[in-house]
Amino acid sequence: MKKQNKHVGSSLDDILKHEGILEEARAIAIKESVAWQVQQAMLKDNITKVEMAKRMRTSRAALDRLLDPGNGAVTLQTLSRAANAIGRVLRIELV
Repeated sequence: MKKQNKHVGSSLDDILKHEGILEEARAIAIKESVAWQVQQAMLKDNITKVEMAKRMRTSRAALDRLLDPGNGAVTLQTLSRAANAIGRVLRIELV
């Protein structure tokens, strides 16, 4: 008899929770989303990385960390400065 897959019918959240990585996955997804939005705004407004770093009052290396989807170690302060640099406001909610 064929063994059933225990994850069939489960949601992705259920699987990640079962594996113990749900919160980490959510944090990474949020950071990637914000980084993507910053990149899109930079492209739309023709803002170079050098100009963006100046607007944020930070280094190019710090901006590169923000834009790197694999780097989850970005502070709220950095995210907020990036949002301000592109004329946006960072909003965080508990839902």
